[in-house]
Amino acid sequence: MSLDPQKLAQAASRGPFVRVLVAEVRGSTPREAGAEMLVWPDRTEGTIGGGQLEFDAIARARSCTAPRLERIALGPAMGQCCGGAVTLAYEPLNSRKVATISGDYHARPMGDPTAPLALRRALARARDRGEAPPLLIGEWLVEPVAPPALPLWIWGAGHVGRAIVATLSPLPGLALSWADTAADRFPDIPAGVTPLIAENPADLVTLAPPDAHHLILTYSHALDLELCHRLLGHGFGACGLIGSASKWGRFRNRLRDLGHADAQISRIACPIGDPTLGKHPQAIAISVAAALLKETSATRAEKAHNQEGRAG
Repeated sequence: MSLDPQKLAQAASRGPFVRVLVAEVRGSTPREAGAEMLVWPDRTEGTIGGGQLEFDAIARARSCTAPRLERIALGPAMGQCCGGAVTLAYEPLNSRKVATISGDYHARPMGDPTAPLALRRALARARDRGEAPPLLIGEWLVEPVAPPALPLWIWGAGHVGRAIVATLSPLPGLALSWADTAADRFPDIPAGVTPLIAENPADLVTLAPPDAHHLILTYSHALDLELCHRLLGHGFGACGLIGSASKWGRFRNRLRDLGHADAQISRIACPIGDPTLGKHPQAIAISVAAALLKETSATRAEKAHNQEGRAG
């Protein structure tokens, strides 16, 4: 698992909190190393396995004022039958501290501030050979930092747009922006999704990063066409348009008339998802999500391969 600065920044926007991380495990334990829970004075998010372990960890987190480690043997006294042992890291965080997270790996002390030689060697191997260091080295936590989230713009808050947002919003590594013409077009908006409202949503295109991915699925063919036209002029990482083969044929002709070259027009995928799965909004959402996950996984695999090649 990676440390996600964007997720932590969103958490910090709701107030200071303590991140409880399973830093090390031995034997049978409720959760694996890397599992985390965020604890505020009045609520929690995530889980480190439940039961007495989690209950006690929440209480300790709410009284925690400095980073610290806690090593716990699980057994009858803890009310856990796993029989293993865990090391928990408690890390108080706020917006200022989250903003300091950068680089490929984030290393920081949970106790003794003196960086051990093993830590320096592990970071050197990570830099030179691409070897991932252990999560816990002495009293230091070392976590890979997640790359910047992929910006994904979803145009339209109808049935398909709602299904896609509901499917994609829980996934890590995505920054969702959701555009439509009025606030009452949106249902309850999931945490981490940015709503964008404009009388003409196409006017928002200039705000999108040039490498953003886009899904166009508004209630209006005219708006869909205008979005395609403006995005072709603005630039994008990928773009998908909901519609039939006949709709796309008409759009291609109109986009040519508007001055766009065939090679650029062909970068827009239409229809989106896998048509063989049907036209139900949830079916479209599942197939779109699967295609996006395959694409991002392939990109990560290619990046890892290139890093290994440079290290070799």
